Amino acid sequence: MTDHIVVGRGGTASATALLLADAGERVRMVSRSGTGPEHPNIERVAADATDTSALAEIARGAATVFNIAAPAYHTWPQAVPPLFGAILSAAEQVGANLVMLGNLYGYGPANGPVTEDSPLAATGPKGSVRARMWREAEAAHRAGRVRATEVRAGQFLGAGAVSVFSLIVQPNVLAGRPVLVPQSVDLRHPYTAIADAAAALVAVARDDRAWGRAWHAPIITTTVHEAASRLAALAGVDLPPLEVMTDRELTLLGFGDPFWGELFETYHLSHREFIVDDSALRDTFGIGATALDDVWKTVVQPAA
Repeated sequence: MTDHIVVGRGGTASATALLLADAGERVRMVSRSGTGPEHPNIERVAADATDTSALAEIARGAATVFNIAAPAYHTWPQAVPPLFGAILSAAEQVGANLVMLGNLYGYGPANGPVTEDSPLAATGPKGSVRARMWREAEAAHRAGRVRATEVRAGQFLGAGAVSVFSLIVQPNVLAGRPVLVPQSVDLRHPYTAIADAAAALVAVARDDRAWGRAWHAPIITTTVHEAASRLAALAGVDLPPLEVMTDRELTLLGFGDPFWGELFETYHLSHREFIVDDSALRDTFGIGATALDDVWKTVVQPAA
């Protein structure tokens, strides 16, 4: 059996751990709470992943460290560097490979389809810090200190997803309530199913071709309106009205919860069309995006 460390406990971390465990590999899931899915091959460990020494001790003997950690959204500029730095250092110390879950923020505004070779030109604080974390891992890889790769996903969809769509659109559509969305509803945006992100993370961890570069996770390119329409149809409910939140409404919400104010930085992702090319992963590893209706079946028809 091969040992792996999964740092994180959210939907993608859980899906990744289960994918590895179901394949007969041992997984230690590390989070502050020590929670995660139950499986004979999964050991849940409560630990502070910013403690490099403690994390290295937990990771000793592991083949791969999966960094799927997700600090609170509004804390990324402060919380991400020490957390990701500790995970990178722990992987180096124990001689494990490092697989990072990234996102699309680091590219900043872009014209035309974004590929993995597009410049990381973000200027906002959250995009800049995500770009910097990959550059540091890439530099460690080039220096021979660790083998590293990153899978960059779109906005998450599906059972266990935490995203603007899953938190705001999905529950209101299923309840038949009007939806006020902090995003254009008729422009195409990149989404990634939780299960597809996990499949991509596991695939790159197992293939020597993956190291030293980033990969785009499987992308579902669709609009909020289309995604909500298909969800409503599969759930057998009428699609409620979808309206775009104004800047004023978003600002007012930000006074009560800092999450809302953080959304202004990613207007290029939410209020402009943003197209992502995922062909490199598909052509290299044979992993494509799950059909949208099949993603929604995990939400409206959960497995027993």
